[in-house]
Amino acid sequence: MNGPLENIQASIIPLREQIINHKVYAVIENLEDLRIFMEYHVYAVWDFMSLLKSLQINLTCTNVPWFPVGSGSTRALINEIVAGEESDLDANGDKKSHFEMYLDAMQQCGANTAEITNFIESLKVNLNFEQAYEVANTPAEARSFVDYTFEIINSGEAHLQASTFTFGREDLIPNMFLTIVNDLNAKFPDQISLFKYYLDRHIEVDGDHHSHLALAMTSELCGENEAYWKAAEAATIESLKKRIELWDGAYNKICSIKKST
Repeated sequence: MNGPLENIQASIIPLREQIINHKVYAVIENLEDLRIFMEYHVYAVWDFMSLLKSLQINLTCTNVPWFPVGSGSTRALINEIVAGEESDLDANGDKKSHFEMYLDAMQQCGANTAEITNFIESLKVNLNFEQAYEVANTPAEARSFVDYTFEIINSGEAHLQASTFTFGREDLIPNMFLTIVNDLNAKFPDQISLFKYYLDRHIEVDGDHHSHLALAMTSELCGENEAYWKAAEAATIESLKKRIELWDGAYNKICSIKKST
């Protein structure tokens, strides 16, 4: 890993530790708690895919007539990641995106998918984000999380999109959470098996091979431009803060329901 990448990694250690050790994991004790967590987390899974596609649009030609865009190296990196994230194998061996796999896991678990579905369907019919949030009754923390991601997307700056994608995304799964899911799966295999598969597959693909590809992509896009590296670091830090806020929202919702029952 080169110097600037190491600098970013070092600067975000405290925030990553806050996420990995977040109090939300300690309050997930049963299926109901897990369902609430998933109803928050699904927004991060969805906008991760949106960030990924924004990179593909920026780094490759997605229009016709076709013309070569950028370098062959970044095209190869992003196209390989997109192929894995958008058409992976689910638990049944069918090709699905990781987002669709997550929805399947939510449905099996009994989590509410109406909210995220209404949000996406509202965007499909050209409602703006604020209108879609209102239709779906999206939690404030999820709104803030998605808004920041789309601020990065709409910037059109590939180096910011790449750094946020690489350092601020889905590789922050603590062992404690995996143990909780494994324990719940042992008790309720007919309700947790798809979520366990999603997490296991995610760690296998995203946390290893795709992580290395994303690091290489970020390094190439920032290059020797010191301003790009500084901006990339700032964007990464903000994205991790938004992740902490999202987990705070899930924690507060779980705790409020526990108190009322």
